[in-house]
Amino acid sequence: MSSAMSASSDLSKSVRDKYMCLPQGDKVLVTYIWIDGTGERLCCKTRTLDSEPKDIEDVPEWNFYGYSVYWPDGSNKDMYLMPVCLFRDPFMLDPNKLVLCEVLRHNRKPTETNLRNSCHQVMKQAGHSHPWFGMEQEYSLLGIDKHPFGWPKNGYPGPQGSYSCSVGANKVYGRDIVECHYKACLYAGVKIAGTNAEAMPSQWEFQVGPCEGIAMGDHLWMARFLLHRVCEDFGVVATLDPKPIVGDWYGAGCHTNFSTEAMRNKGGLQHIEEAIEKLAKRHSYHIRMYDPKGGADNSRRLTGSHGTSSVHEFSAGIDNRNASIRIPQHVGKGGCGYFEDRRPAANCDPYAVTEAITRTCVLNETEPVPADEVS
Repeated sequence: MSSAMSASSDLSKSVRDKYMCLPQGDKVLVTYIWIDGTGERLCCKTRTLDSEPKDIEDVPEWNFYGYSVYWPDGSNKDMYLMPVCLFRDPFMLDPNKLVLCEVLRHNRKPTETNLRNSCHQVMKQAGHSHPWFGMEQEYSLLGIDKHPFGWPKNGYPGPQGSYSCSVGANKVYGRDIVECHYKACLYAGVKIAGTNAEAMPSQWEFQVGPCEGIAMGDHLWMARFLLHRVCEDFGVVATLDPKPIVGDWYGAGCHTNFSTEAMRNKGGLQHIEEAIEKLAKRHSYHIRMYDPKGGADNSRRLTGSHGTSSVHEFSAGIDNRNASIRIPQHVGKGGCGYFEDRRPAANCDPYAVTEAITRTCVLNETEPVPADEVS
Protein backbone atom coordinates (compact mmCIF):
# COMPACT_ATOMS: atom_id res chain seq x y z
CA MET A 1 0.00 0.00 0.00
CA SER A 2 1.26 3.47 -0.90
CA SER A 3 1.89 5.76 2.06
CA ALA A 4 -0.40 8.25 0.35
CA MET A 5 -3.37 5.85 0.56
CA SER A 6 -5.55 5.47 3.64
CA ALA A 7 -4.97 2.41 5.83
CA SER A 8 -8.61 1.28 5.58
CA SER A 9 -8.35 0.95 1.80
CA ASP A 10 -5.84 -1.88 2.29
CA LEU A 11 -8.28 -4.01 4.28
CA SER A 12 -9.32 -7.23 2.55
CA LYS A 13 -12.36 -6.63 0.36
CA SER A 14 -12.87 -10.38 -0.06
CA VAL A 15 -13.37 -10.70 3.69
CA ARG A 16 -15.86 -7.85 3.56
CA ASP A 17 -17.74 -9.50 0.71
CA LYS A 18 -18.30 -12.61 2.87
CA TYR A 19 -20.31 -10.54 5.32
CA MET A 20 -22.06 -8.42 2.70
CA CYS A 21 -23.60 -11.61 1.29
CA LEU A 22 -25.32 -12.47 4.58
CA PRO A 23 -29.13 -12.19 4.45
CA GLN A 24 -30.68 -9.36 6.46
CA GLY A 25 -34.20 -10.73 6.74
CA ASP A 26 -36.97 -8.17 6.45
CA LYS A 27 -34.84 -5.40 7.89
CA VAL A 28 -33.64 -2.41 5.84
CA LEU A 29 -30.62 -0.22 6.44
CA VAL A 30 -31.22 3.49 5.85
CA THR A 31 -28.26 5.86 5.85
CA TYR A 32 -29.14 9.46 6.78
CA ILE A 33 -26.92 12.09 5.11
CA TRP A 34 -26.71 15.78 5.97
CA ILE A 35 -24.57 18.91 5.55
CA ASP A 36 -22.63 19.83 8.69
CA GLY A 37 -22.05 23.21 10.32
CA THR A 38 -19.27 24.17 7.89
CA GLY A 39 -21.70 24.17 4.97
CA GLU A 40 -19.22 22.08 2.99
CA ARG A 41 -18.77 18.70 4.65
CA LEU A 42 -21.21 15.81 4.73
CA CYS A 43 -22.09 13.55 7.65
CA CYS A 44 -23.96 10.27 7.79
CA LYS A 45 -25.22 7.59 10.13
CA THR A 46 -27.31 4.46 9.60
CA ARG A 47 -30.36 2.95 11.29
CA THR A 48 -32.48 -0.16 10.84
CA LEU A 49 -36.08 0.06 9.67
CA ASP A 50 -38.56 -2.79 9.80
CA SER A 51 -39.61 -2.43 6.17
CA GLU A 52 -38.39 -0.88 2.93
CA PRO A 53 -39.44 2.77 2.56
CA LYS A 54 -41.23 3.26 -0.74
CA ASP A 55 -41.09 7.06 -0.67
CA ILE A 56 -39.71 9.84 1.50
CA GLU A 57 -42.80 9.92 3.76
CA ASP A 58 -41.94 6.39 4.94
CA VAL A 59 -38.59 7.52 6.41
CA PRO A 60 -38.90 8.76 10.01
CA GLU A 61 -37.12 11.89 11.19
CA TRP A 62 -34.07 11.34 13.39
CA ASN A 63 -31.64 13.42 15.42
CA PHE A 64 -27.96 13.88 16.26
CA TYR A 65 -25.79 15.73 18.74
CA GLY A 66 -25.11 19.09 17.11
CA TYR A 67 -21.96 20.10 18.95
CA SER A 68 -20.07 17.11 17.58
CA VAL A 69 -20.30 18.15 13.93
CA TYR A 70 -19.13 21.75 13.79
CA TRP A 71 -22.19 23.72 14.84
CA PRO A 72 -20.97 26.93 16.48
CA ASP A 73 -22.45 29.10 19.25
CA GLY A 74 -22.76 26.28 21.74
CA SER A 75 -25.24 24.19 19.76
CA ASN A 76 -24.84 21.26 22.12
CA LYS A 77 -28.43 20.06 21.87
CA ASP A 78 -30.01 17.41 19.72
CA MET A 79 -30.73 18.56 16.20
CA TYR A 80 -33.35 17.09 13.92
CA LEU A 81 -32.77 15.25 10.65
CA MET A 82 -35.72 15.79 8.32
CA PRO A 83 -35.71 13.37 5.34
CA VAL A 84 -36.21 15.15 2.00
CA CYS A 85 -34.95 12.92 -0.81
CA LEU A 86 -34.60 9.13 -1.09
CA PHE A 87 -32.02 7.18 -3.12
CA ARG A 88 -30.96 3.55 -3.55
CA ASP A 89 -27.82 2.48 -1.71
CA PRO A 90 -25.08 1.35 -4.16
CA PHE A 91 -22.83 0.14 -1.32
CA MET A 92 -25.24 -2.00 0.74
CA LEU A 93 -27.51 -2.64 -2.28
CA ASP A 94 -31.28 -3.08 -2.45
CA PRO A 95 -33.47 -2.83 -0.48
CA ASN A 96 -31.23 -0.51 1.54
CA LYS A 97 -31.50 3.26 1.09
CA LEU A 98 -29.70 6.57 1.31
CA VAL A 99 -31.71 9.56 2.46
CA LEU A 100 -30.71 13.21 2.17
CA CYS A 101 -31.87 15.31 5.11
CA GLU A 102 -32.40 18.90 6.09
CA VAL A 103 -31.14 19.89 9.53
CA LEU A 104 -33.31 21.72 12.05
CA ARG A 105 -32.27 23.07 15.45
CA HIS A 106 -33.82 21.88 18.70
CA ASN A 107 -36.49 24.58 18.21
CA ARG A 108 -37.20 23.12 14.75
CA LYS A 109 -35.90 26.16 12.91
CA PRO A 110 -33.43 25.67 10.00
CA THR A 111 -29.75 25.87 10.83
CA GLU A 112 -27.53 28.51 9.19
CA THR A 113 -26.16 25.94 6.76
CA ASN A 114 -29.58 24.53 5.87
CA LEU A 115 -29.81 26.51 2.66
CA ARG A 116 -32.24 24.03 1.16
CA ASN A 117 -35.09 25.39 3.24
CA SER A 118 -35.11 28.88 1.70
CA CYS A 119 -34.19 27.53 -1.74
CA HIS A 120 -37.25 25.30 -1.67
CA GLN A 121 -39.50 28.27 -0.94
CA VAL A 122 -37.98 30.25 -3.82
CA MET A 123 -38.38 27.34 -6.23
CA LYS A 124 -42.06 27.02 -5.34
CA GLN A 125 -42.54 30.73 -6.08
CA ALA A 126 -40.78 30.31 -9.42
CA GLY A 127 -42.47 27.05 -10.36
CA HIS A 128 -44.49 28.67 -13.15
CA SER A 129 -41.26 29.29 -15.11
CA HIS A 130 -40.09 25.65 -14.84
CA PRO A 131 -36.45 26.50 -14.02
CA TRP A 132 -33.99 23.85 -15.16
CA PHE A 133 -30.42 23.53 -13.92
CA GLY A 134 -27.39 21.50 -14.88
CA MET A 135 -24.24 21.74 -12.73
CA GLU A 136 -20.72 20.75 -13.77
CA GLN A 137 -18.88 19.64 -10.65
CA GLU A 138 -15.09 19.82 -10.88
CA TYR A 139 -12.95 18.16 -8.21
CA SER A 140 -9.38 17.04 -7.60
CA LEU A 141 -8.04 13.75 -6.29
CA LEU A 142 -5.45 13.85 -3.50
CA GLY A 143 -3.57 11.32 -1.41
CA ILE A 144 -4.18 11.50 2.32
CA ASP A 145 -0.89 13.43 2.43
CA LYS A 146 -2.76 16.16 0.44
CA HIS A 147 -0.42 15.71 -2.54
CA PRO A 148 -2.27 15.40 -5.88
CA PHE A 149 -2.93 11.76 -6.66
CA GLY A 150 -0.55 10.40 -9.29
CA TRP A 151 1.75 13.44 -9.31
CA PRO A 152 5.51 12.90 -8.88
CA LYS A 153 6.47 13.03 -5.20
CA ASN A 154 9.21 15.52 -5.86
CA GLY A 155 8.15 17.84 -8.64
CA TYR A 156 5.31 18.35 -11.04
CA PRO A 157 3.78 16.58 -14.01
CA GLY A 158 4.11 18.05 -17.48
CA PRO A 159 2.55 21.50 -18.01
CA GLN A 160 -1.16 21.90 -18.64
CA GLY A 161 -2.52 21.60 -22.13
CA SER A 162 -2.87 17.89 -22.81
CA TYR A 163 -4.88 16.48 -19.88
CA SER A 164 -8.48 17.54 -20.55
CA CYS A 165 -10.52 14.57 -21.84
CA SER A 166 -7.26 12.68 -22.30
CA VAL A 167 -6.43 8.97 -22.38
CA GLY A 168 -3.29 7.17 -21.29
CA ALA A 169 -1.44 6.21 -18.12
CA ASN A 170 0.84 9.25 -18.40
CA LYS A 171 -2.12 11.62 -18.76
CA VAL A 172 -4.95 10.33 -16.60
CA TYR A 173 -4.88 9.45 -12.90
CA GLY A 174 -7.80 7.87 -11.06
CA ARG A 175 -10.15 6.74 -13.84
CA ASP A 176 -11.18 3.69 -11.76
CA ILE A 177 -12.55 6.05 -9.13
CA VAL A 178 -14.40 8.12 -11.72
CA GLU A 179 -16.06 5.12 -13.35
CA CYS A 180 -17.06 3.55 -10.04
CA HIS A 181 -18.58 6.86 -8.97
CA TYR A 182 -20.50 7.07 -12.25
CA LYS A 183 -22.02 3.60 -11.78
CA ALA A 184 -22.79 4.31 -8.12
CA CYS A 185 -24.70 7.46 -9.13
CA LEU A 186 -26.71 5.60 -11.76
CA TYR A 187 -27.58 2.82 -9.30
CA ALA A 188 -28.61 5.34 -6.65
CA GLY A 189 -30.87 7.24 -9.04
CA VAL A 190 -28.78 10.40 -9.17
CA LYS A 191 -29.32 12.31 -12.42
CA ILE A 192 -25.68 12.18 -13.49
CA ALA A 193 -25.25 13.22 -17.12
CA GLY A 194 -21.56 12.69 -17.89
CA THR A 195 -17.95 12.93 -16.82
CA ASN A 196 -14.53 13.88 -18.19
CA ALA A 197 -10.92 14.48 -17.21
CA GLU A 198 -10.09 18.13 -16.62
CA ALA A 199 -7.19 20.44 -17.52
CA MET A 200 -5.10 19.75 -14.41
CA PRO A 201 -3.89 16.15 -13.98
CA SER A 202 -5.86 14.33 -11.24
CA GLN A 203 -8.70 16.81 -11.76
CA TRP A 204 -12.06 15.54 -13.02
CA GLU A 205 -15.58 16.73 -13.64
CA PHE A 206 -19.01 15.16 -13.55
CA GLN A 207 -22.25 16.76 -14.65
CA VAL A 208 -25.66 16.46 -12.97
CA GLY A 209 -28.92 17.45 -14.61
CA PRO A 210 -31.02 18.71 -16.09
CA CYS A 211 -33.00 18.95 -12.87
CA GLU A 212 -35.97 21.18 -12.18
CA GLY A 213 -36.04 23.42 -9.13
CA ILE A 214 -34.97 22.00 -5.78
CA ALA A 215 -34.00 18.64 -7.31
CA MET A 216 -30.75 20.17 -8.59
CA GLY A 217 -29.33 20.70 -5.12
CA ASP A 218 -30.62 17.35 -3.87
CA HIS A 219 -28.98 15.38 -6.66
CA LEU A 220 -25.67 17.25 -6.62
CA TRP A 221 -25.26 16.85 -2.86
CA MET A 222 -25.98 13.13 -3.14
CA ALA A 223 -23.50 12.84 -6.04
CA ARG A 224 -20.89 14.50 -3.81
CA PHE A 225 -21.61 12.05 -0.99
CA LEU A 226 -21.20 9.13 -3.38
CA LEU A 227 -17.91 10.59 -4.64
CA HIS A 228 -16.47 10.87 -1.13
CA ARG A 229 -17.72 7.40 -0.28
CA VAL A 230 -16.18 5.80 -3.39
CA CYS A 231 -12.89 7.62 -2.75
CA GLU A 232 -12.95 6.22 0.78
CA ASP A 233 -12.93 2.69 -0.65
CA PHE A 234 -9.94 3.55 -2.85
CA GLY A 235 -8.06 5.30 -0.03
CA VAL A 236 -7.84 8.73 -1.65
CA VAL A 237 -9.49 12.10 -1.03
CA ALA A 238 -11.68 14.18 -3.32
CA THR A 239 -11.32 17.90 -2.69
CA LEU A 240 -13.69 20.61 -3.92
CA ASP A 241 -11.20 23.36 -3.13
CA PRO A 242 -11.57 26.02 -5.87
CA LYS A 243 -7.78 26.40 -6.16
CA PRO A 244 -6.21 23.22 -4.79
CA ILE A 245 -2.75 23.89 -6.25
CA VAL A 246 -1.32 27.39 -6.32
CA GLY A 247 0.53 28.64 -9.37
CA ASP A 248 -0.06 28.06 -13.06
CA TRP A 249 -2.74 25.40 -12.61
CA TYR A 250 -6.45 25.47 -13.29
CA GLY A 251 -8.83 25.95 -10.40
CA ALA A 252 -12.06 24.03 -9.87
CA GLY A 253 -15.52 25.42 -10.48
CA CYS A 254 -19.11 24.28 -10.59
CA HIS A 255 -20.38 25.87 -13.81
CA THR A 256 -24.16 26.17 -13.67
CA ASN A 257 -26.39 25.92 -16.72
CA PHE A 258 -29.80 27.56 -16.38
CA SER A 259 -32.96 27.96 -18.42
CA THR A 260 -36.63 28.70 -18.02
CA GLU A 261 -39.36 27.37 -20.25
CA ALA A 262 -39.40 30.68 -22.12
CA MET A 263 -35.64 30.44 -22.76
CA ARG A 264 -35.97 26.91 -24.09
CA ASN A 265 -38.71 27.78 -26.59
CA LYS A 266 -38.48 29.61 -29.90
CA GLY A 267 -37.29 33.17 -29.39
CA GLY A 268 -35.73 32.21 -26.08
CA LEU A 269 -32.46 34.05 -26.76
CA GLN A 270 -34.21 37.33 -25.98
CA HIS A 271 -35.18 35.98 -22.54
CA ILE A 272 -31.60 34.79 -22.01
CA GLU A 273 -30.24 38.24 -22.82
CA GLU A 274 -32.75 39.85 -20.47
CA ALA A 275 -31.67 37.49 -17.68
CA ILE A 276 -28.01 38.36 -18.29
CA GLU A 277 -28.84 42.06 -17.93
CA LYS A 278 -30.38 41.30 -14.54
CA LEU A 279 -27.35 39.26 -13.48
CA ALA A 280 -25.00 42.09 -14.45
CA LYS A 281 -26.66 44.36 -11.90
CA ARG A 282 -26.20 41.90 -9.01
CA HIS A 283 -22.68 40.62 -9.61
CA SER A 284 -21.45 41.21 -6.06
CA TYR A 285 -24.48 39.43 -4.59
CA HIS A 286 -23.92 36.38 -6.76
CA ILE A 287 -20.21 36.26 -5.94
CA ARG A 288 -21.12 36.20 -2.23
CA MET A 289 -23.51 33.33 -2.81
CA TYR A 290 -21.22 31.28 -5.02
CA ASP A 291 -18.83 29.96 -2.40
CA PRO A 292 -19.32 29.17 1.31
CA LYS A 293 -16.93 31.92 2.41
CA GLY A 294 -18.82 34.78 0.79
CA GLY A 295 -16.48 35.12 -2.20
CA ALA A 296 -13.13 34.62 -0.48
CA ASP A 297 -12.61 31.17 -1.99
CA ASN A 298 -13.58 32.33 -5.46
CA SER A 299 -11.16 35.25 -5.31
CA ARG A 300 -8.37 32.65 -5.46
CA ARG A 301 -9.90 31.12 -8.58
CA LEU A 302 -11.59 33.91 -10.58
CA THR A 303 -8.46 35.71 -11.74
CA GLY A 304 -9.31 36.26 -15.39
CA SER A 305 -6.98 33.46 -16.48
CA HIS A 306 -7.19 29.65 -16.60
CA GLY A 307 -10.64 29.76 -18.16
CA THR A 308 -12.18 32.18 -15.65
CA SER A 309 -13.53 35.71 -15.53
CA SER A 310 -12.45 38.33 -13.01
CA VAL A 311 -14.11 38.14 -9.61
CA HIS A 312 -14.38 41.94 -9.66
CA GLU A 313 -16.09 42.43 -13.05
CA PHE A 314 -19.15 41.03 -14.77
CA SER A 315 -18.90 39.92 -18.39
CA ALA A 316 -20.88 37.87 -20.88
CA GLY A 317 -20.42 36.57 -24.40
CA ILE A 318 -21.19 33.84 -26.89
CA ASP A 319 -18.85 30.86 -26.47
CA ASN A 320 -16.56 32.92 -24.22
CA ARG A 321 -15.07 30.75 -21.47
CA ASN A 322 -13.37 33.73 -19.86
CA ALA A 323 -16.71 35.46 -19.25
CA SER A 324 -18.92 35.39 -16.17
CA ILE A 325 -21.80 34.18 -18.31
CA ARG A 326 -21.31 32.11 -21.47
CA ILE A 327 -23.98 31.66 -24.10
CA PRO A 328 -23.11 28.38 -25.87
CA GLN A 329 -22.47 28.77 -29.58
CA HIS A 330 -25.36 26.49 -30.57
CA VAL A 331 -27.72 28.56 -28.41
CA GLY A 332 -26.61 31.77 -30.13
CA LYS A 333 -27.16 30.20 -33.54
CA GLY A 334 -30.40 28.42 -32.67
CA GLY A 335 -31.95 31.35 -30.84
CA CYS A 336 -33.03 29.44 -27.74
CA GLY A 337 -31.72 27.17 -24.99
CA TYR A 338 -29.79 28.08 -21.86
CA PHE A 339 -26.84 30.05 -20.51
CA GLU A 340 -23.88 28.97 -18.41
CA ASP A 341 -22.90 30.84 -15.24
CA ARG A 342 -19.19 30.08 -14.91
CA ARG A 343 -18.69 31.85 -11.57
CA PRO A 344 -19.77 29.28 -8.93
CA ALA A 345 -16.85 27.68 -7.09
CA ALA A 346 -16.41 23.92 -6.87
CA ASN A 347 -17.29 24.02 -3.16
CA CYS A 348 -20.44 26.09 -3.63
CA ASP A 349 -23.70 25.05 -2.05
CA PRO A 350 -25.93 24.23 -5.04
CA TYR A 351 -28.97 25.37 -3.08
CA ALA A 352 -27.41 28.82 -2.66
CA VAL A 353 -26.43 29.04 -6.35
CA THR A 354 -29.76 27.93 -7.77
CA GLU A 355 -31.67 30.13 -5.33
CA ALA A 356 -29.61 33.20 -6.26
CA ILE A 357 -30.05 32.66 -10.00
CA THR A 358 -33.79 32.12 -9.58
CA ARG A 359 -34.23 35.17 -7.36
CA THR A 360 -32.51 37.38 -9.94
CA CYS A 361 -33.67 35.90 -13.23
CA VAL A 362 -37.19 34.71 -12.42
CA LEU A 363 -38.40 36.62 -9.36
CA ASN A 364 -36.76 39.81 -10.68
CA GLU A 365 -35.20 40.79 -7.37
CA THR A 366 -32.98 43.85 -7.65
CA GLU A 367 -32.22 44.94 -4.11
CA PRO A 368 -29.18 43.36 -2.44
CA VAL A 369 -30.04 40.61 0.01
CA PRO A 370 -29.22 41.77 3.57
CA ALA A 371 -25.89 40.47 4.85
CA ASP A 372 -27.51 38.55 7.70
CA GLU A 373 -29.53 36.58 5.14
CA VAL A 374 -26.47 35.78 3.03
CA SER A 375 -24.23 34.55 5.82
